[in-house]
Amino acid sequence: MDIETHRDLFALDESGRAIDVAGVPPDFFSKTGQLWGYPLYRWDRMAEDGYRWWIERLRMAFRLTDIVRLDHFRAFAAYWAVPAGEKTAMNGRWLPGPGRKLFDAVRRELGNVPLVAEDLGTITPDVRRLLAKLGIPGMKVLQFAFYEPDSPYLPHRHVPNAVVYTGTHDNDTTRGWWATLDPGARRRVSAYLGSDGTEIEWDLVRAAYASVADRAIVPLQDVFGLGSEARMNTPAEAEGNWSWRAREEDFRNDRNGRLRELAELTGRGKREPSAP
Repeated sequence: MDIETHRDLFALDESGRAIDVAGVPPDFFSKTGQLWGYPLYRWDRMAEDGYRWWIERLRMAFRLTDIVRLDHFRAFAAYWAVPAGEKTAMNGRWLPGPGRKLFDAVRRELGNVPLVAEDLGTITPDVRRLLAKLGIPGMKVLQFAFYEPDSPYLPHRHVPNAVVYTGTHDNDTTRGWWATLDPGARRRVSAYLGSDGTEIEWDLVRAAYASVADRAIVPLQDVFGLGSEARMNTPAEAEGNWSWRAREEDFRNDRNGRLRELAELTGRGKREPSAP
């Protein structure tokens, strides 16, 4: 574990116990916040050697993948520190992250590597400024688009330098999400998409593919039209996650043809990503 081999890079006391732990304040997913519980970084010490730990971590990631998504991007601007021993994430405080210095160090060493920012949660002006300076694409999640007028997640508000999702691993499947919507939200979804909800997952897939965002990602559960029984993860719930698996018979259908047709109609097979 990194904490054992690089103890000086984490906020630990003399006995090796965490001083503060990671989490986020109350949010869309949990009224008491999300208490992740792992020790926080010592950004001051990481800066002393030019963020070498981060550079090597990303170097290895890019040996395995073409693009790396930075989870909880907002913490690079400011992160939520919760005193160790708290039972919820409510009693934390914001502390400054490394900001642009980390990314400048990464680019000096690795070049302009392709990153995606998970810019979800409590997004403040300092987070938006950092994202804009770096030119890293953010995320547009369609399931978040129908809870406020003219939401930035609605397709007509998207920008090319972005990644659009129907939902992520933290969301319910689109069918499960639709089943729990209140009547007002359902009316907004139906009016915007021209949908009666019969195949709501494909209505969102179509909206994602038609977005101007350079990349579109669709969870396999939505491709298969599955409900809440296939949900991948429930934030703030420690048990019962990451157990869904696709079955061989799920692939024996015409959905690959439907995806291919959508890609052809919307230019997804030919579109070149915009430069960061």
